[in-house]
Amino acid sequence: MQLAQLLIFLILFPLIAAFFLFLAKKDMERALIVKLSALAIAIVSVYLLISTYNKGALLVSVIPAEPTGILMFIFEMLIAVFILYLGIVHKKWLVVALILVQSVAMLWFELVYAHSVHVQSNLFIDEFSNIMALIIGIIGCLICVYSLGYMKFFHEHHPEMPDRRPWFFAILFVFLAAMFGLVFSNNILWVYFFWEVTTLCSFLLIGYTKTEEATTNAFNALWMNLLGGVAFAGAIIYLAMFGNGIMGLDALLASGKVIALIPAALIGFAGLTKAAQLPFSSWLVGAMVAPTPVSALLHSSTMVKAGVYILVRLAPIFQATFTGYMLAMVGALTFLIASGIAISQSNAKRVLAYSTIANLGLIVACAGIGTYEAIWAAILLIVFHAVSKSLLFLSVGTVEHRIKSREIDDMNGLIVRMPKIAAMMVIGIAGMFLAPFGMLISKWAAIRAFIDVPYGFLFVVILAFGSAITLFFWAKWMGKIITVTSDSKNIEGEVDHSEWAALVSLAGLSFITTLVFPLLSTKLLEPFLMTNYGHVAQLSQDNIIIMILMLLLLVILPLSILIPQRKHKHVAPYMGGRTTTHDMRFSGSLGVQKKTVLSNYYLHEYFGETKLRTAGVWICSAVIGVMFIATVLRGVIL
Repeated sequence: MQLAQLLIFLILFPLIAAFFLFLAKKDMERALIVKLSALAIAIVSVYLLISTYNKGALLVSVIPAEPTGILMFIFEMLIAVFILYLGIVHKKWLVVALILVQSVAMLWFELVYAHSVHVQSNLFIDEFSNIMALIIGIIGCLICVYSLGYMKFFHEHHPEMPDRRPWFFAILFVFLAAMFGLVFSNNILWVYFFWEVTTLCSFLLIGYTKTEEATTNAFNALWMNLLGGVAFAGAIIYLAMFGNGIMGLDALLASGKVIALIPAALIGFAGLTKAAQLPFSSWLVGAMVAPTPVSALLHSSTMVKAGVYILVRLAPIFQATFTGYMLAMVGALTFLIASGIAISQSNAKRVLAYSTIANLGLIVACAGIGTYEAIWAAILLIVFHAVSKSLLFLSVGTVEHRIKSREIDDMNGLIVRMPKIAAMMVIGIAGMFLAPFGMLISKWAAIRAFIDVPYGFLFVVILAFGSAITLFFWAKWMGKIITVTSDSKNIEGEVDHSEWAALVSLAGLSFITTLVFPLLSTKLLEPFLMTNYGHVAQLSQDNIIIMILMLLLLVILPLSILIPQRKHKHVAPYMGGRTTTHDMRFSGSLGVQKKTVLSNYYLHEYFGETKLRTAGVWICSAVIGVMFIATVLRGVIL
């Protein structure tokens, strides 16, 4: 297959699958379409990497820009009309105002400037696009396969919810198509189109259950992302008016900071909203009301990754500029504050949500710094976060269905009740903060990158404190999971085969990605950095050997959970002299039997969500305001 055919396949094939999934009403038909489509997308994603390996950035010029662009504009207007209708029906006037501003701006561009814009190569592929395609094509498809068993169980136990699974799976695959289109598009107008499709898909999926809470949170996500869409539209109009007709990412990166910085700042702002950075983080937390596969898809392989993708793509423009440092400060503060809020959360999905926001903040900080070392760290963070976080979200969804709770305290003794799932969760948590797993590697790389830039000491301090906080909330969660209890029974037999397939695959990917990350760095990241920066970043050979040895040692941790062991006698816990029983009860005052309760520390008085988030919203809003003022003044002066 030619390169253009591969790219078009990955963009259009998920749309074809979505069409047939919308028509499929039976479980067997749906399962067959999802599994075959997911397999095809994953295989082509890997084949794309193999066929383009070691060829650098490849531009594709065979796609006709004019008819395709017109078709995209028509769909943009239809999306706008649909959102406008929903905003009026639900009386969400901010959504109405934002979609009107955005639509009028793009309509004006289409009528006045579009005829003078010409992009020779509308699609492209390079090492970074390949990495993103693998994340979308493998992790995104595994989430879709997992959804088969999860959504069946969901509707069996929530008969009050309308069963709209044909529509649900169709939107999932439209989401994948939009993400492929976004990462393969060189034409900024095409990037904008796929950007808006992801906004619409996330809105529809968050509001899937149609409860009052789900609808409110879906509109919250919609207006924040529409705000970013307005900024994106502003960047397009600015380029049309002052950018000499530049509308390709390659041309924008080559144009110099005099022309590129203002539109890059506007698109960067859109990236902040899409990546749920403060002050826009609340939409991603609110998205937790959606079914777990939606949360996993939004957090790991799509949506938020679109935000950090575009920031990393534009990083050379931000390098060594005040605009870039302000973007980096927003990311660094988000990392610190969101990590702190995660400590106070007892709901597992909210912990994962704030952890996602925090790690995206670290990626944004690296993109704002924009040096080759920082971008090396940022891409590693994207890869390892996608694998670990998708595994954790899906594991939590499976656990929630079986124990009827998302509370971390209710996961006490999960090693006894669901040992295999517990092992996978341990792998996912280890991937977030234990050596030599990827997140630790990436944070170490980020520290090294921050040291060499202005204000670097401040960024290193924020990263150090934020990392210490993440250690706290991950360790206390892991402790609950591996606590051995004597009064629990194994309930893993209820887990669906499709859920097992996705979870086992993601657990394996966590180890494989960590093992081959030196190869990932050498064969993909270093060529990408050399092309864009003329430098490479790499780990020393000694560090690689040490990390591989540590990885082999850590394999023992999950294996110790899964390998059958001979029965041991359980000794009643010591309760300060009180008489205890095997089921963790003890004699209280007046001989009353009481159950022992084990609970984590949440430190609400120090890390309360309302207090920290309010401070973060105000501080980061001020930083963004300063960033735009400084960027505009610089543009006027130059």
